[in-house]
Amino acid sequence: MKYRPGEPQQLPGNRAALAGYQASHFQFEVSCGVATLTLNRPERKNPLTFESYAELRDLFRALTYADDVKAVVLTGAGDNFCSGGDVHDIIGPLTKLDMPGMLAFTRMTGDLVKAMRHCPQPIIAAVDGICAGAGAILALASDIRLGTARSKTAFLFTRVGLAGADMGACSLLPRVIGQGRAAELLYTGRSMSGAEAERWGFFNSVQEPEALLDAARAFAQGLADGPTFAHGMTKKMLHQEWNMGVDEAIEAEAQAQAICMATNDFHRAYHAFVAKQKPQFEGD
Repeated sequence: MKYRPGEPQQLPGNRAALAGYQASHFQFEVSCGVATLTLNRPERKNPLTFESYAELRDLFRALTYADDVKAVVLTGAGDNFCSGGDVHDIIGPLTKLDMPGMLAFTRMTGDLVKAMRHCPQPIIAAVDGICAGAGAILALASDIRLGTARSKTAFLFTRVGLAGADMGACSLLPRVIGQGRAAELLYTGRSMSGAEAERWGFFNSVQEPEALLDAARAFAQGLADGPTFAHGMTKKMLHQEWNMGVDEAIEAEAQAQAICMATNDFHRAYHAFVAKQKPQFEGD
């Protein structure tokens, strides 16, 4: 299959290389197994449009087959992460749609979150400045979140007359920060400061703004250098076990761990330990 710019390069075995992917509505680059995805409309605090939603959804779906991407950093250009849906490009047009059209849109935005949760690569969100609405959901749907003291995270759907139940917020947020805290943020739409977000467990750590992206990339590189097949299994189990009882979860983990024990990385780790060396994982 001939490679065309802007599309994943198909490789044998239903795999794809994304290093050559040319994004249309954001920046995307791959280096040493780490993809950096940058929302790039800094003059308007990096809002989302119909087109960027769809491209993000399709790209995260494609990551399922990307064997040259081991971890993803998601960030925003300038001093902000993402201000949510663009008022002029999304909110305005939505007021003119009929119900089927609105449902098609809300399902598309939810499909983006599904794609993020189902791609095997860990996603590290580097959050500075404004992180609001759908932007807050993008951070929430990531696996790890690094923030700054000046960041402001707001699930502000109720501020525009909508339910706080958007893109999986009522499912994901209570699992990250607890039911009561999630309810407060989703009912009020108020901003959560960086210090509060770290204290509540939304941020894994708070960095200085100038060090944020480097810290996120360093974290992602550490994961990319690790047993990436096993990381993908960990992400899958973290997601699937939300809907399991303890007995079912223990059995699922027994099966997952047995699969990982059959990987070459498991054997590499053993032989490296015997030789008193650091294992060099290859993700197989």
